[in-house]
Amino acid sequence: MTEHIEHHEKNDSLLKIAFNLAGACIISGIIIATVYFLTDDIAKQKQAELNTLALKSLVTEADQYTPIEGKSGWYQATQNGQLIAYVIPSESKGYGGTIKLLVAVSPDNQVLKYTITESKETPGLGDKAAKPPFYEQFTGKTSTQLKVTKDAGNKEDIQAISGATITSRAVTLAVKQAVDESSELTKGGN
Repeated sequence: MTEHIEHHEKNDSLLKIAFNLAGACIISGIIIATVYFLTDDIAKQKQAELNTLALKSLVTEADQYTPIEGKSGWYQATQNGQLIAYVIPSESKGYGGTIKLLVAVSPDNQVLKYTITESKETPGLGDKAAKPPFYEQFTGKTSTQLKVTKDAGNKEDIQAISGATITSRAVTLAVKQAVDESSELTKGGN
């Protein structure tokens, strides 16, 4: 009889633990869902603000940035209604993984500027691609001028970052792709 009571108490104890765990999971789920519900709009708003800041840093003269229909993440930057740039997302594989950029391209398909939005390149080497003097080399270049060189005497092409040639090539390729895509867009009459 005592054994039967102990067995019954063990079952009750296990049942209580199971109910407590289930209750804790349900309460946790409700809390997580509530926090997500309350912060989702804020997160989207912050992402939109960051996107606007990135656009403004690329084309400072623009007074309006309009998404290009059918092109995810693409924008037309205008000033007083006049098109002054396209902002095009691009990416390429670097030394540490995918490097993502936003590239501002003039209507005549010259690089205005770029900003790196995501990169896992080596600190102190590959991360120099986001800093002058490297990114300043791109301004005014057309697609055919976007080639990487290690020759210090060659001022026409993009000088590779010492110790980060793979990153230099990846960024240059991503910028070139954006310029080429801009060229296709302008051929289409947009």
